[in-house]
Amino acid sequence: MARLTRLPANLNAFLDMIGYSEGTIHIPGSDDGYLTIVGSTRKNPILMSGYKDHPRRVIDLGHGLKSTAAGKYQILQRNYDAYKEHLGLSDFSPQSQDKIAIHLLYECKAIRPILAGQFAKAVHACRSRWASLPGSPHGQHTNEIDGLIAVYRSCGGEVVA
Repeated sequence: MARLTRLPANLNAFLDMIGYSEGTIHIPGSDDGYLTIVGSTRKNPILMSGYKDHPRRVIDLGHGLKSTAAGKYQILQRNYDAYKEHLGLSDFSPQSQDKIAIHLLYECKAIRPILAGQFAKAVHACRSRWASLPGSPHGQHTNEIDGLIAVYRSCGGEVVA
């Protein structure tokens, strides 16, 4: 669950769905995904040692793909650096990660559809930000929309038909 308090239920559920889709929330010892570094698996967790800063590690994922993604929402180092000052962040804590993810959702115009329960429209709007979402242009494994809707609903999100 997002660590920011008083978030609307649909936004909270959407954030948890992103963590699920990115594969971070089920990593052992990951603090609900917030300590996860890209490339982690249940059998081989790669975790940050704390929340003072983005881990700033480049992980070779094979096939010529390298990434600095970290945290529940797999935030790239360049995005953290760009938003740290803009959002007044002092660390890479769960609250800071939530703020960055929400800002990314705002930038891609996904907030209104999320709040309105327009799940598919929201996913479509932010698919360029998260490689695991259906329709992502990043050429990586993506999840099916029906499975993500089920996760979203199980996290308390409401879908309007």
